[in-house]
Amino acid sequence: MSINNASRREFLKRAAALSTLGGAAPFALNLAGIGAAAAATDPDYKALVCLFFYGGNDQTNTVIPYDATSYNDYVAARDTIARAQADLLPLTTLSDLGGRQLALPKEFAPIKTLFDGGKAAILANVGPLVAPIKDAAEYKSGKVPVPPKLFSHNDQTATWQAFTPEGAKLGWGGRFGDLLGSMNSNAVFTAVSAAGNTVFLSGKNTFQYQISSGGAVGINNINATSLFGSPQGAAALRAVSTGNSSQLFEREHGRVVQRSIDAQAAVAAALATLPTTDARVALPTAQANNNLARQLQVVARLAGVSAALGVKRQVFFVSIGGFDTHDNQLTQQPTLHTAIAGAVDYFYNATVQLGIANNVTLFTGSDFGRTLTSNGDGSDHGWGSHHFIVGGAVKGQDVYGSFPVVKLGTAEDVGSGRLLPTTSVDQYAATLGRWFGVSDSDLGTILPNIGRFSTRYLNFI
Repeated sequence: MSINNASRREFLKRAAALSTLGGAAPFALNLAGIGAAAAATDPDYKALVCLFFYGGNDQTNTVIPYDATSYNDYVAARDTIARAQADLLPLTTLSDLGGRQLALPKEFAPIKTLFDGGKAAILANVGPLVAPIKDAAEYKSGKVPVPPKLFSHNDQTATWQAFTPEGAKLGWGGRFGDLLGSMNSNAVFTAVSAAGNTVFLSGKNTFQYQISSGGAVGINNINATSLFGSPQGAAALRAVSTGNSSQLFEREHGRVVQRSIDAQAAVAAALATLPTTDARVALPTAQANNNLARQLQVVARLAGVSAALGVKRQVFFVSIGGFDTHDNQLTQQPTLHTAIAGAVDYFYNATVQLGIANNVTLFTGSDFGRTLTSNGDGSDHGWGSHHFIVGGAVKGQDVYGSFPVVKLGTAEDVGSGRLLPTTSVDQYAATLGRWFGVSDSDLGTILPNIGRFSTRYLNFI
């Protein structure tokens, strides 16, 4: 197999960066104290948890107009996919919405409880923007730049997570890790995904550690005592996989494999001190088969043993798919909402039980929102959407940003009720980043468009 020079340079750069993450010695030092430090967290610890809705969550059936005039406009525009008003839970917000009232669908009852308790907030009409766009007319004039490849799943997912279309290499979660990972004695655990590979957690020197909902993921047969019936076979596999070769690529491969073995051992030992049966993180019976709740359970457990793992700053990623609701929206979306509400409610309560509710902030994202108009049985790809922020540090029971008038033909309607975002993902990320500890000047290097917006921070946390 041949490797071109560009690929070789990229391999060497990433291998060198990985080498700075620490080897077996730091893991051994931390493991020595794990038993005594179970579920102990540094008071300076902070974690961001990105919950991503893959497919494009329909925002109009998530945060719904409730006052009579607004609800009637909503029904007129949505036609066959409007939610019945009897299925809605009205919200009381701290800020005046100009006489309008909003509601959540009934399956979001646990989220409403968090909202009413001041532990959850809504960010209205947020999406990727290159620069502020005054209205739909300015958008259609083509005089203001817009994100490339709008309304495309892969491209807008990448743009949301990394500010460039599909093929992006650096996500803003990973870049936060680049800036603050030095606070962690084990930088391997700075960026952790419980939902597989994601560009959101990719940084220049930060590489995501992927974990399953059940715990650390090992390398098949690497710790076996016998392979193909032979102890010598198992020993040979370990030697080949971790040996110190004279060949550069083989030597770096061995270091990475050894680092993976050490990381698995550290995580397994730490999580053993906070097992899934611990009352603080045990899943309620109703959530036992909820994949998102299981992802958030392992996040809660890792956050709960952050001191033992030697981390003060962590960025996590979890996800749920199925939101591309061109069809069967009135059946499919409420089912997904039920899973989200149960999982988020569980997670917040787990952080309370662990004493870290003020240290952990969960926020949601999605490819894009969806059209206000119905295609008969669902909705189509849109742009701006509404999102949730949950945690003890959140200034809850309120709606931030500018909530749109939910009807066709408004200044924010760029076609079929697709929302022109009034808040950018850059502003969303900047607000979270400031809480996380990223400096104002550093945020400008991570968020490429933030300097174009007069308001950098949104004050929801």
